[in-house]
Amino acid sequence: MTEAFDVVVVGGGPVGACAAALLVEGSSGINVPLRVCVLEPHRPKPPTDGSPLEPRVVAVSRASERIVRSAGAWERVLGPRVAPYERMRIWHESNSPSSSGVLLFDAADSGEPNLGFIVENRLLQAALLDAFAESGGQIHAAELQDLQVGADSVSVETSGGVLTAKLVIGADGAKSAVRAAVGLTADVADFNETAIVATVATERSHESTAWQRFMRDGTLAFLPLADGTSSIVWSADNPVATDLLNKSVAEFEVELNRAADLALGCTRLVSERMSFPLKRLAAHRYVAHRCALIGDAAHVVHPLAGQGVNLGLLDAAVLAEQVLDARRVREDPGALGVLRRYERWRKSEVAFMSTAITAFDRFLAHGSGPVSKLAQRGLGWVNRSQEIKRFFVNRALGVAGELPRAAR
Repeated sequence: MTEAFDVVVVGGGPVGACAAALLVEGSSGINVPLRVCVLEPHRPKPPTDGSPLEPRVVAVSRASERIVRSAGAWERVLGPRVAPYERMRIWHESNSPSSSGVLLFDAADSGEPNLGFIVENRLLQAALLDAFAESGGQIHAAELQDLQVGADSVSVETSGGVLTAKLVIGADGAKSAVRAAVGLTADVADFNETAIVATVATERSHESTAWQRFMRDGTLAFLPLADGTSSIVWSADNPVATDLLNKSVAEFEVELNRAADLALGCTRLVSERMSFPLKRLAAHRYVAHRCALIGDAAHVVHPLAGQGVNLGLLDAAVLAEQVLDARRVREDPGALGVLRRYERWRKSEVAFMSTAITAFDRFLAHGSGPVSKLAQRGLGWVNRSQEIKRFFVNRALGVAGELPRAAR
C-alpha cells in the first residue's frame, strides 16, 4: 500500500529529526497540519542514566539551543549528561597555553550565561525524534531505495513500502542518496586529514572550557563533558593520524600529552578511539523540484570550529519556516519557488562560514608562510580587541546574520 504525506524526511539524524519536529510543531496551529514522515532505519534510544558518556558529541550553539527548544525537544536534552561551557581558549603551538598569545572567549564578557552546551550526538538525536513522534509525526524504520519525482508529488520507494510526498527533504549525510537520485551535484575536496575522537580523563579540571591548539600537522580540541572528562577531536594529517591510531594506548597518551602541551595536565584514555576522514563538500544547488537538501547532504565543513551540526540545524529552521509560511497561504510546499527562498538564504551563509573555517585550517593549523605567521600572531591581537572578539563570539553563538524565527 502507498501512504501519502506532505513531507518525507530521509535521514533521522539530529538535523533531519529537527526539521521534521519543527514542521509538525509549527503546523499545529494551521487549519490543515502537515503530515510528516521520517525515514530512519536505526532510531536510537536515549542514553541510560549512569552509562558512560559517548565520545561523539555536538557543541550546541545559542541559536541551535533555541531551534531545538522551538522543536519541543530542549527539555528532553537538558539534564546531568549535558555540559554548558563558559569559555574557549585557543592558541598556536608557537605559544604556551598560558601566554599572552592565547585567544580567550568568556561568556561573562558578552553578558551570556555560557557559550553553548556539549551534548552527546545520540542524546540530541533521540530527543528530537521523540519530540517529533509525540507531536504526531511518523517514523518509518526503512531505508530509501528510489525516488521518482513527478509534477505534483514524489514517489518514495523504501524497504518497507512506497510513500508519496509533496516534498522530500534529504538529510541523509555527505553520501546523500537523495542528492544522487534527483541529480544534484557537489564539489568534494579532501582535507587529507583524519579526525580522531575519544573520551579522556585529565589531571586538571577542564574548567567548563573548550580548549583548542593549532599545530603544524593538525588541530587538537578538548570539549568539556558533564562528568569532568573531556571529548577530544584531534584532526591530524593522514600520515600522522595513521601512526597515532596504530599506537598502543600508552603510546597514544604520550603523543596526546605532547600535542596538548599538558594544558590540562596528563591525560588518560577512557574510551576507544574512533576515526573518520575529513572532506569538504559543497552542493552546487540545495534544491530541485520537490526536493531540498539540508545538513551534510548540502555541505560539510572542517570540524575544527564545531559548526557542522549547528549549520545543519539552521538549515532545518530556515527550510521549516519557508514551508510553513507557504502552507499558511495554501502554497505548494514542494514548489521550486518556495524551496529557492530557502536556498538563497542559506547558501551564502554557509559559504561564508565554510570559507572562514577552511582558512583557519590552512593558515593556523598548516601554514608556514608570512600570511600564516601573521594569522598565528593575530590570535593575541584579537584577544586584545573586545570589538573583534564580540564579532567572533556572536558567530560562535550563531546569533549573527539573518536568523530564522526559531533561532531568535
